[in-house]
Amino acid sequence: MSQAPQPNRPVQAPAAPPQGGPTGGDSAPARGTSAAQSPQARSPQPQTSPPQGTPNPHQAPANTQEIGHAQGILSSVEQYLDHFVVGQRRLRETLVLGLLTGGHVLLESVPGLAKTTAASALANAVRADFARIQCTPDLLPSDIIGSQIYNSSTGDFEIRLGPVHANLVLLDEINRSSAKTQSAMLEAMQEKQTTIGGHRYEMPSPFLVMATQNPIEQEGTYQLPEAQLDRFMIKDVLEYPTPDEEMEILRRLDAGVFSSEERPSPACSLDDVRILQETARNIYIDPAISRYLVEIVTATRNAGRYIGPLAKYIECGASPRASIAFTNAARALAMIRGRNYVVPEDVKDLAVRILRHRVILGFEAVAENIPVERVITDLLKAVRTP
Repeated sequence: MSQAPQPNRPVQAPAAPPQGGPTGGDSAPARGTSAAQSPQARSPQPQTSPPQGTPNPHQAPANTQEIGHAQGILSSVEQYLDHFVVGQRRLRETLVLGLLTGGHVLLESVPGLAKTTAASALANAVRADFARIQCTPDLLPSDIIGSQIYNSSTGDFEIRLGPVHANLVLLDEINRSSAKTQSAMLEAMQEKQTTIGGHRYEMPSPFLVMATQNPIEQEGTYQLPEAQLDRFMIKDVLEYPTPDEEMEILRRLDAGVFSSEERPSPACSLDDVRILQETARNIYIDPAISRYLVEIVTATRNAGRYIGPLAKYIECGASPRASIAFTNAARALAMIRGRNYVVPEDVKDLAVRILRHRVILGFEAVAENIPVERVITDLLKAVRTP
């Protein structure tokens, strides 16, 4: 590793351009309550142009004025979310990170911890098209992506897009859908397109998938395959609210704060979101920081050099998608925190969320009650901070 600043000192953004690289309350009302209710019932025309490529890697880093503008928009979004979601700061940060980067989010918790409420509130805050798909074992791929419908009056087949063709898509209890239905989401999540009847239909921009799963009720569920887990940029595990936060929920309920009549006006538009995404892509990340996050990812594959006996519990390390997710999420997190450059603390704060679903532990870890978060934390301690 090249010479880097001493630990705990922020890396200042030099004048050089950023390094290029790949980019990558469950009662809230939703536009669609089932997969059969598509947000777009019209017959669209197939897109023939290729998807947009990555931005120019030689663009200038985001300046102070751009960061200030982004902070104003993000502050308005935060105030909107505050109206509907009590506490759950990390959940809100995770959803905003997904929105800024276009990276998909997997949320895990027991029912009733405001996952659906937060997702719906974020969509309303940015005037986004929102669709909620309740996953069940009998859900078919065509219920999600759409299908060809025969029109007897014209004698032709018409394309009806499914609910996945929305800006923000909530897949509620994704592990209750069958493996065939889960695989139907892979093309939409990775390629941002679906294929129906041999024609390609691109996702709207921005496009974000937020999936939820229940960790305590496993009867009738299908474990997500590693290939699909890797498509999620972040996996967050939510915790119960504190007693004070729960009292605040009851106070707002009695005051009618959560009623639809009291809904505030949206915080911004989709055009503002696209500006935020462009600004996030231009956040500077020093090569020393890039080397640091790559070494963290590499350590998951060669854990014996870093954490000794604890390495025997790791069955499979993280793929290069983890490095891409680290880079994109760290840039977005730096912008949320008001900086136009990434510091090591941004990477550390994201490590568990980026790696917990990518580092696969063996049966010995389950038998000895070794959580993946402990393994990731020990790896972080072993890797030298720039």
